[in-house]
Amino acid sequence: MSDYKLTANVRHDLGKGASRRLRRANEQVAAIIYGGEKAPQPITIDKAAFYKAIEDEAFFSSLINIDVEGNTEQVIIRDLQRHPYKALVTHADFMRVDATHEMTLNVPLHVTGEENNQSVKDKSGVLHVLVNEVQISCLPKNLPEYLEVDVSGLEVGDTLHLTDLKLPTGVALVELTHGEGHDTGVVSLTRPTVATGDDESAASGEEGEGNAE
Repeated sequence: MSDYKLTANVRHDLGKGASRRLRRANEQVAAIIYGGEKAPQPITIDKAAFYKAIEDEAFFSSLINIDVEGNTEQVIIRDLQRHPYKALVTHADFMRVDATHEMTLNVPLHVTGEENNQSVKDKSGVLHVLVNEVQISCLPKNLPEYLEVDVSGLEVGDTLHLTDLKLPTGVALVELTHGEGHDTGVVSLTRPTVATGDDESAASGEEGEGNAE
């Protein structure tokens, strides 16, 4: 688990007009810290430092320490609002964490071992990643940056499910707490798709019709 540090200032100028002025200045990102027993705290974060942090995948599944004018808040990122067509973050939501309370959030899956899988190497199998992230529940101290999925031993026709994932101590998969029928497939290995003669004839016919037009 990585710890990230950001510096913020209290945001006193609120409202849509203030947000527009902040975006035009192009130096700060509007954000809010909420949760726990404290009141929500509007803040601004240095844009350059924040944009650098969100380039790292681990930032979204790590504890973040935000220094708000000398007071440190430990949080996780909950949401980013982005501009509809510009590459801009318009607002960030951070949630306070409590060391004694479990939290839920999504963490990415990292597939490993594909280069050592014999079926993939000899071209008899095609790997399909069915899920890119999963929702977990854990105490802040047990928060992993990601979960690893080792596919080196998969054979054609095999599928790894949520119950096949190796979880760190103190980490649970939220989906599996919902009962039977929630053991979702994570990765599968299938045979390559080969076009049949009928498929090729149909494709040729379609091309011929297009040329005729």
